[in-house]
Amino acid sequence: MPYFGAVNLAPFIEHTNLSPAVVVGDIDRLVEEARQHQFFGVCVPPFWVKRAKREIGVAPIKLVTVAGFPLGYHMTETKLEEIKRAVDDGADEIDVVLNVSAFKTGIPWTKIDIAKCSRLAHDHQKVLKVILETALLSDTEIAEACKLCADAGADFVKTSTGFASGGATVEHVKIMKAAIPPSVGIKASGGIKTAEQALALIEAGASRLGTSSGVKIVSSPT
Repeated sequence: MPYFGAVNLAPFIEHTNLSPAVVVGDIDRLVEEARQHQFFGVCVPPFWVKRAKREIGVAPIKLVTVAGFPLGYHMTETKLEEIKRAVDDGADEIDVVLNVSAFKTGIPWTKIDIAKCSRLAHDHQKVLKVILETALLSDTEIAEACKLCADAGADFVKTSTGFASGGATVEHVKIMKAAIPPSVGIKASGGIKTAEQALALIEAGASRLGTSSGVKIVSSPT
């Protein structure tokens, strides 16, 4: 059952496979598992967006991909081209990585970078999430980055790529929740492997969960 306690976890889950070694069978399996367990969506590498879109068909599964991934210090023009390609290939939502290098340097362009990405996504009626990579930020920086992203038009702030030294934590989600307006969502991702973790992150303020362990999470005994 997808319920943990009184919470149905499945609608929170973006079933994810961003492994550099992912193959076509993994993408097809990801979509089939999302269909079977009624997950919110799937998150796949840009190269596989077209394939995932075809496999999803008319199923109510959102298709998510990434841009500027996983390091974030791509030029803005590169991120914009990635977002445009993702939209053209059928993505519903794009998770773009914050330029942590520019942010820590204090360059105003950091906000412009996110604003340009937000505008492009919104021009196509798509959702934009910004991955902060919280493991690389202090608590103060997490709050500042959240405010910057919200001001720049991001729909969600997201904890992690899954490629850094740490992933989602309850403490970081609480900091993010306190820093953003109610109109901005939080996606917790990175190292979420159990239903207990998932529920704790939701209770802390997460409205989405990015995880490659979705099937395990919803199959946990209640």
